[in-house]
Amino acid sequence: MANIQTAYQGEVLAKLLVKATTNNELVKRGLIHIEPNVQKAFYIPRLKAGKFLQKRKEQPEDGDSKGSFNIDERKLEPVDFMAFTTFNPRSFEKFWKQWQPTGNLVFSELPAEAQAAFLEELGKVVDFELGWHFINGTAGEGEEQFFNGILTRILADGDVVKADVSGADTMIQKLRKVHRAIPKALRNHPGLKFLMSIEDFDAYDDELTDLHHKGADPTSSNVARFKKYNIEPLADWPQGVIVATIATMDIDSNLWAAVNLADDFECVKIDRLTNAGERYFFKMLMKADTNIAFGEHTVLADWRDELPEA
Repeated sequence: MANIQTAYQGEVLAKLLVKATTNNELVKRGLIHIEPNVQKAFYIPRLKAGKFLQKRKEQPEDGDSKGSFNIDERKLEPVDFMAFTTFNPRSFEKFWKQWQPTGNLVFSELPAEAQAAFLEELGKVVDFELGWHFINGTAGEGEEQFFNGILTRILADGDVVKADVSGADTMIQKLRKVHRAIPKALRNHPGLKFLMSIEDFDAYDDELTDLHHKGADPTSSNVARFKKYNIEPLADWPQGVIVATIATMDIDSNLWAAVNLADDFECVKIDRLTNAGERYFFKMLMKADTNIAFGEHTVLADWRDELPEA
């Protein structure tokens, strides 16, 4: 096992590990429930009950039973993937002036401050990439196919409520149709939110601004809300798709993710690539998966096939 050559092992690596597994838009905004420390699989138990009420009987028997409890589960099965890169510290010697007087950098330990700087930048890039996969990822054999993202799960779920937005020319009209398709049982849930792309929210914002009597002036933005529900514009969300669902950090969320926060020595390794060589390597091991709890608690509007080709 490689040794981690840094004086900041506990503090820096713990911070980086959290960023690498949770700091994407869905998690940063509290739109998804994260289940940590999942080694192999985690099951979301779901209980659905039928109708129970009936007319009173003086002596009911087993045959008079009405209604049922149906229990099933959704599976979260984190898959392994990693970040791995190599670099030669000699390429950066001219920028690390504080260490130059001590001799040739490549034959000394990589300074802890330099490690921290590289770890921070690595974390930013991994953070950005994971945010995309949490939404759009697909499981497969391809080089960048790790696990299925939330939107991939929604598109594949036959129980998802489809909102027909054909004929709707504006974002306001599209949001109205999505709103009308929301099941009544969810209408008053405080965690119900609209998820959409930055581009679609910008179009909605412009429409509100153009309504002079109740919109914002052109130098400011309107409140990200439709009716009483918050709108969450997401940078990695594709244009032409709106989803309305319960999106919170709590277990009542309809959006779930499972990750495995392993020991620092298993997640991040920093060392020389070879004992006699000059190159160093950074390696991070991660596991993640996403799913939705109930398809029928999700309203989807997808008009991407109507968008002009880029």
